[in-house]
Amino acid sequence: MRRKLFGVILAVCIGWFQAEALTDAAITTKPEVVNDQNQTSATLSCNLTNPSSLIKGHYWTNNGKIIDKSESNSDELYIKHEIKKVDYHSAGLYACVFLTEPQVNATIEVKALPHVVAYKHSENANEKDKAVLTCVSHGYPLPTDWRWYKLKDDEIDKMPIVNGTDDKYEMKNTPNKTMLYVKDLDINEDMGMYQCQGTNEMGSASDKIQLRVRSQLAALWPFLGIVAEVIILITIIFIYEKRRKPDEINDDDDSGSAPLKSNAATNHKDKNVRQRNSN
Repeated sequence: MRRKLFGVILAVCIGWFQAEALTDAAITTKPEVVNDQNQTSATLSCNLTNPSSLIKGHYWTNNGKIIDKSESNSDELYIKHEIKKVDYHSAGLYACVFLTEPQVNATIEVKALPHVVAYKHSENANEKDKAVLTCVSHGYPLPTDWRWYKLKDDEIDKMPIVNGTDDKYEMKNTPNKTMLYVKDLDINEDMGMYQCQGTNEMGSASDKIQLRVRSQLAALWPFLGIVAEVIILITIIFIYEKRRKPDEINDDDDSGSAPLKSNAATNHKDKNVRQRNSN
Protein backbone atom coordinates (compact mmCIF):
# COMPACT_ATOMS: atom_id res chain seq x y z
CA MET A 1 0.00 0.00 0.00
CA ARG A 2 2.80 2.34 0.91
CA ARG A 3 4.61 1.51 -2.35
CA LYS A 4 1.53 2.36 -4.42
CA LEU A 5 1.11 5.63 -2.55
CA PHE A 6 4.79 6.47 -3.07
CA GLY A 7 4.47 5.72 -6.80
CA VAL A 8 1.47 8.03 -7.15
CA ILE A 9 3.26 10.86 -5.34
CA LEU A 10 6.36 10.37 -7.52
CA ALA A 11 4.29 10.48 -10.72
CA VAL A 12 2.56 13.66 -9.59
CA CYS A 13 5.90 15.28 -8.78
CA ILE A 14 7.38 14.33 -12.15
CA GLY A 15 4.32 15.71 -13.94
CA TRP A 16 4.54 18.93 -11.92
CA PHE A 17 8.23 19.37 -12.74
CA GLN A 18 7.55 18.76 -16.46
CA ALA A 19 4.75 21.30 -16.42
CA GLU A 20 7.03 23.80 -14.75
CA ALA A 21 9.68 23.17 -17.38
CA LEU A 22 7.16 23.77 -20.16
CA THR A 23 5.89 27.01 -18.66
CA ASP A 24 9.42 28.24 -18.11
CA ALA A 25 10.37 27.93 -21.80
CA ALA A 26 9.86 31.28 -23.54
CA ILE A 27 10.75 32.91 -26.86
CA THR A 28 11.38 36.62 -27.18
CA THR A 29 10.80 38.01 -30.69
CA LYS A 30 12.11 41.23 -32.20
CA PRO A 31 10.37 43.06 -33.67
CA GLU A 32 6.91 41.82 -32.89
CA VAL A 33 5.45 43.41 -36.04
CA VAL A 34 7.08 44.67 -39.27
CA ASN A 35 5.34 46.86 -41.84
CA ASP A 36 6.37 48.45 -45.12
CA GLN A 37 5.35 51.93 -44.02
CA ASN A 38 8.40 52.63 -41.89
CA GLN A 39 11.09 50.25 -43.14
CA THR A 40 12.27 48.76 -46.42
CA SER A 41 14.19 45.80 -44.91
CA ALA A 42 14.03 43.91 -41.65
CA THR A 43 15.86 41.43 -39.42
CA LEU A 44 13.62 38.99 -37.54
CA SER A 45 15.07 37.39 -34.41
CA CYS A 46 14.00 34.85 -31.80
CA ASN A 47 15.67 34.20 -28.42
CA LEU A 48 14.73 31.00 -26.57
CA THR A 49 15.11 30.93 -22.81
CA ASN A 50 14.77 27.98 -20.45
CA PRO A 51 14.28 25.27 -23.10
CA SER A 52 12.50 22.16 -21.87
CA SER A 53 15.11 19.87 -23.43
CA LEU A 54 18.18 19.86 -25.60
CA ILE A 55 17.81 21.81 -28.85
CA LYS A 56 18.22 19.52 -31.87
CA GLY A 57 17.85 22.25 -34.46
CA HIS A 58 15.65 25.08 -35.67
CA TYR A 59 14.09 26.62 -38.80
CA TRP A 60 11.89 29.47 -40.05
CA THR A 61 8.52 29.35 -41.78
CA ASN A 62 6.51 31.88 -43.79
CA ASN A 63 2.76 31.31 -43.91
CA GLY A 64 3.29 27.73 -42.77
CA LYS A 65 5.95 26.83 -45.36
CA ILE A 66 9.57 26.18 -44.37
CA ILE A 67 11.84 28.91 -45.73
CA ASP A 68 14.55 27.60 -48.01
CA LYS A 69 17.99 27.27 -46.38
CA SER A 70 16.63 28.19 -42.94
CA GLU A 71 16.90 24.69 -41.43
CA SER A 72 19.83 24.03 -39.08
CA ASN A 73 20.97 21.30 -36.67
CA SER A 74 22.65 23.72 -34.30
CA ASP A 75 21.63 24.10 -30.65
CA GLU A 76 21.66 27.91 -30.74
CA LEU A 77 19.21 29.73 -28.52
CA TYR A 78 19.26 32.88 -30.64
CA ILE A 79 18.38 32.77 -34.35
CA LYS A 80 17.53 35.39 -36.96
CA HIS A 81 16.19 35.77 -40.48
CA GLU A 82 16.91 38.60 -42.93
CA ILE A 83 14.26 40.19 -45.17
CA LYS A 84 16.02 42.26 -47.79
CA LYS A 85 12.89 44.01 -49.05
CA VAL A 86 9.63 44.43 -47.19
CA ASP A 87 6.76 44.38 -49.70
CA TYR A 88 3.80 42.23 -50.69
CA HIS A 89 6.17 39.48 -51.89
CA SER A 90 7.83 39.07 -48.48
CA ALA A 91 4.82 39.95 -46.31
CA GLY A 92 3.30 37.16 -44.27
CA LEU A 93 3.18 35.37 -40.93
CA TYR A 94 6.71 34.26 -40.00
CA ALA A 95 7.50 31.72 -37.30
CA CYS A 96 10.73 30.55 -35.67
CA VAL A 97 10.64 26.89 -34.63
CA PHE A 98 13.01 25.25 -32.10
CA LEU A 99 13.33 21.46 -32.21
CA THR A 100 12.95 20.66 -28.55
CA GLU A 101 10.73 18.17 -26.71
CA PRO A 102 8.07 19.38 -27.32
CA GLN A 103 8.71 21.86 -30.14
CA VAL A 104 8.30 25.53 -29.34
CA ASN A 105 7.71 28.41 -31.74
CA ALA A 106 6.84 32.09 -31.91
CA THR A 107 5.39 34.25 -34.70
CA ILE A 108 6.25 37.65 -36.19
CA GLU A 109 3.89 39.50 -38.54
CA VAL A 110 5.32 41.23 -41.62
CA LYS A 111 2.62 43.50 -43.07
CA ALA A 112 2.40 45.41 -46.34
CA LEU A 113 -0.07 47.28 -48.49
CA PRO A 114 -2.26 44.94 -50.53
CA HIS A 115 -1.12 44.31 -54.08
CA VAL A 116 -4.28 44.58 -56.20
CA VAL A 117 -4.16 43.64 -59.88
CA ALA A 118 -6.85 43.09 -62.52
CA TYR A 119 -7.15 39.54 -63.81
CA LYS A 120 -7.64 41.05 -67.30
CA HIS A 121 -7.08 44.75 -68.00
CA SER A 122 -9.47 44.66 -70.98
CA GLU A 123 -12.81 42.86 -71.11
CA ASN A 124 -15.12 42.53 -74.14
CA ALA A 125 -18.81 41.65 -74.11
CA ASN A 126 -21.87 41.97 -76.32
CA GLU A 127 -24.75 44.36 -75.78
CA LYS A 128 -27.55 42.92 -73.58
CA ASP A 129 -25.16 40.25 -72.26
CA LYS A 130 -23.35 40.10 -68.90
CA ALA A 131 -19.72 41.10 -68.22
CA VAL A 132 -17.57 39.83 -65.35
CA LEU A 133 -14.69 42.00 -64.12
CA THR A 134 -12.17 40.37 -61.73
CA CYS A 135 -9.38 41.65 -59.48
CA VAL A 136 -7.09 39.65 -57.18
CA SER A 137 -4.85 40.59 -54.26
CA HIS A 138 -1.53 39.26 -52.96
CA GLY A 139 0.37 39.90 -49.76
CA TYR A 140 -0.38 40.02 -46.04
CA PRO A 141 -2.79 40.87 -44.62
CA LEU A 142 -5.35 40.34 -47.36
CA PRO A 143 -7.98 43.04 -47.97
CA THR A 144 -10.87 43.22 -45.54
CA ASP A 145 -12.84 45.57 -47.81
CA TRP A 146 -13.40 45.59 -51.58
CA ARG A 147 -14.96 48.42 -53.59
CA TRP A 148 -15.73 49.12 -57.26
CA TYR A 149 -15.98 52.43 -59.13
CA LYS A 150 -17.07 53.52 -62.62
CA LEU A 151 -14.59 56.13 -63.84
CA LYS A 152 -15.66 59.12 -65.88
CA ASP A 153 -14.00 60.20 -69.11
CA ASP A 154 -11.20 62.08 -67.35
CA GLU A 155 -10.51 58.96 -65.18
CA ILE A 156 -10.24 61.27 -62.16
CA ASP A 157 -13.84 61.55 -61.04
CA LYS A 158 -15.44 58.24 -60.18
CA MET A 159 -18.86 56.93 -59.27
CA PRO A 160 -19.12 54.32 -56.48
CA ILE A 161 -20.89 51.12 -57.50
CA VAL A 162 -23.29 49.73 -54.90
CA ASN A 163 -23.86 46.00 -54.78
CA GLY A 164 -27.31 45.05 -56.04
CA THR A 165 -28.10 48.46 -57.56
CA ASP A 166 -31.29 48.05 -59.66
CA ASP A 167 -30.24 44.44 -60.40
CA LYS A 168 -27.54 46.01 -62.58
CA TYR A 169 -24.47 45.23 -60.47
CA GLU A 170 -23.55 42.26 -58.33
CA MET A 171 -20.33 41.85 -56.33
CA LYS A 172 -18.81 38.62 -55.03
CA ASN A 173 -15.85 39.08 -52.67
CA THR A 174 -13.34 36.84 -50.92
CA PRO A 175 -10.24 38.04 -49.06
CA ASN A 176 -8.01 37.58 -52.10
CA LYS A 177 -10.48 38.21 -54.98
CA THR A 178 -13.38 40.42 -56.02
CA MET A 179 -15.74 39.98 -58.97
CA LEU A 180 -18.12 42.57 -60.42
CA TYR A 181 -21.02 41.39 -62.59
CA VAL A 182 -22.43 44.04 -64.94
CA LYS A 183 -25.77 42.82 -66.30
CA ASP A 184 -27.89 43.78 -69.33
CA LEU A 185 -25.04 45.69 -70.95
CA ASP A 186 -25.79 48.99 -72.64
CA ILE A 187 -23.31 50.21 -75.25
CA ASN A 188 -23.81 53.85 -74.23
CA GLU A 189 -24.01 53.55 -70.44
CA ASP A 190 -21.76 50.65 -69.44
CA MET A 191 -18.76 50.90 -71.74
CA GLY A 192 -15.73 52.57 -70.14
CA MET A 193 -13.13 52.27 -67.40
CA TYR A 194 -13.77 50.54 -64.07
CA GLN A 195 -11.64 50.53 -60.91
CA CYS A 196 -11.35 47.88 -58.20
CA GLN A 197 -9.95 48.85 -54.79
CA GLY A 198 -8.81 46.60 -51.96
CA THR A 199 -8.14 47.84 -48.41
CA ASN A 200 -6.36 46.26 -45.45
CA GLU A 201 -5.13 47.73 -42.19
CA MET A 202 -2.05 49.15 -43.94
CA GLY A 203 -3.96 51.07 -46.60
CA SER A 204 -5.52 50.73 -50.05
CA ALA A 205 -4.43 49.76 -53.56
CA SER A 206 -6.33 49.63 -56.85
CA ASP A 207 -6.23 48.70 -60.52
CA LYS A 208 -8.29 49.50 -63.65
CA ILE A 209 -10.21 47.46 -66.22
CA GLN A 210 -11.42 48.68 -69.63
CA LEU A 211 -14.88 47.33 -70.51
CA ARG A 212 -15.75 47.33 -74.22
CA VAL A 213 -19.34 46.65 -75.27
CA ARG A 214 -20.00 45.43 -78.82
CA SER A 215 -23.22 46.16 -80.70
CA GLN A 216 -25.62 43.27 -81.26
CA LEU A 217 -25.01 43.75 -85.00
CA ALA A 218 -21.26 43.39 -84.56
CA ALA A 219 -21.33 39.79 -85.77
CA LEU A 220 -23.02 40.90 -89.02
CA TRP A 221 -20.38 43.45 -90.01
CA PRO A 222 -17.93 40.91 -91.51
CA PHE A 223 -20.74 39.36 -93.58
CA LEU A 224 -22.00 42.76 -94.71
CA GLY A 225 -18.44 43.72 -95.66
CA ILE A 226 -18.12 40.63 -97.87
CA VAL A 227 -21.50 41.34 -99.51
CA ALA A 228 -20.44 44.94 -100.20
CA GLU A 229 -17.18 43.78 -101.79
CA VAL A 230 -19.07 41.36 -104.06
CA ILE A 231 -21.53 44.07 -105.13
CA ILE A 232 -18.71 46.49 -105.92
CA LEU A 233 -16.89 43.82 -107.94
CA ILE A 234 -20.03 42.95 -109.93
CA THR A 235 -20.70 46.66 -110.60
CA ILE A 236 -17.15 47.17 -111.92
CA ILE A 237 -17.46 44.16 -114.21
CA PHE A 238 -20.86 45.32 -115.49
CA ILE A 239 -19.61 48.85 -116.26
CA TYR A 240 -16.54 47.47 -118.00
CA GLU A 241 -18.62 45.15 -120.17
CA LYS A 242 -21.09 47.95 -120.95
CA ARG A 243 -18.34 50.23 -122.20
CA ARG A 244 -16.54 47.52 -124.16
CA LYS A 245 -19.47 46.17 -126.26
CA PRO A 246 -20.21 49.27 -128.48
CA ASP A 247 -16.55 49.42 -129.54
CA GLU A 248 -16.60 45.74 -130.52
CA ILE A 249 -19.85 46.21 -132.54
CA ASN A 250 -18.36 49.12 -134.49
CA ASP A 251 -15.31 47.07 -135.27
CA ASP A 252 -17.51 44.24 -136.54
CA ASP A 253 -19.52 46.63 -138.81
CA ASP A 254 -16.38 48.09 -140.32
CA SER A 255 -14.90 44.71 -141.09
CA GLY A 256 -18.14 43.49 -142.76
CA SER A 257 -18.77 46.54 -145.05
CA ALA A 258 -15.46 46.39 -146.98
CA PRO A 259 -16.19 43.13 -148.82
CA LEU A 260 -19.63 44.45 -149.87
CA LYS A 261 -18.09 47.50 -151.53
CA SER A 262 -15.54 45.31 -153.30
CA ASN A 263 -18.24 42.98 -154.66
CA ALA A 264 -20.33 45.90 -155.95
CA ALA A 265 -17.35 47.32 -157.87
CA THR A 266 -16.60 43.93 -159.38
CA ASN A 267 -20.22 43.48 -160.53
CA HIS A 268 -20.20 46.94 -162.15
CA LYS A 269 -17.04 46.12 -164.10
CA ASP A 270 -18.53 42.81 -165.30
CA LYS A 271 -21.65 44.64 -166.54
CA ASN A 272 -19.60 47.16 -168.58
CA VAL A 273 -17.60 44.33 -170.17
CA ARG A 274 -20.76 42.53 -171.25
CA GLN A 275 -22.16 45.71 -172.79
CA ARG A 276 -19.00 46.28 -174.91
CA ASN A 277 -19.02 42.72 -176.09
CA SER A 278 -22.62 42.97 -177.23
CA ASN A 279 -21.79 46.11 -179.24
